[in-house]
Amino acid sequence: MTIDNIRAQIIASVWQAIAQSKVDLSSVPEDQQEAMVKKIADSVMVTMDDLLDEEVEQIQPDSIDDEYAEPILWKGRPFLSIVEDYLLTDERIKISTGFLSRHVENFELIRVQDIDYKQGITERMLGLGDVTIHGHDPSDPKIVLRNVRHPEEVYETLRRAWLEARKRHGLQFREFM
Repeated sequence: MTIDNIRAQIIASVWQAIAQSKVDLSSVPEDQQEAMVKKIADSVMVTMDDLLDEEVEQIQPDSIDDEYAEPILWKGRPFLSIVEDYLLTDERIKISTGFLSRHVENFELIRVQDIDYKQGITERMLGLGDVTIHGHDPSDPKIVLRNVRHPEEVYETLRRAWLEARKRHGLQFREFM
């Protein structure tokens, strides 16, 4: 389900709750009612995501990825998701999916070729976006960190880690014209 679909469901639920409460909103102009309901829906979504963050943090509190003793530069997950999470260390991007069973994909930073991010209008309002990573990984040459908070900051953190990893491993950029 997309963020727009979730938002539409919450907006419908808020309208339904208002109707069931029998509160008289006739003195409030329709455009202000709609703006209020949309703001309530956005606040509910952000609050739900914050609560999920707290739950996930209680399950996985760490600042070093124990598997390889790599410092964690960023940790996140898609907005409103409890089955997928992302981890950026100074060497790799680790994507874990699943709730009961687990699938882990590692993408080495030295294999990254390009990084982009994008935001739709609803995502911009909520401070979300997608970060796309293109590279030479044989299993998956393109990965997308979906609906992450503050995508520009994630992009910049990832970009700096990528450049540092290439420098550490003695790799240089070459452009052909």
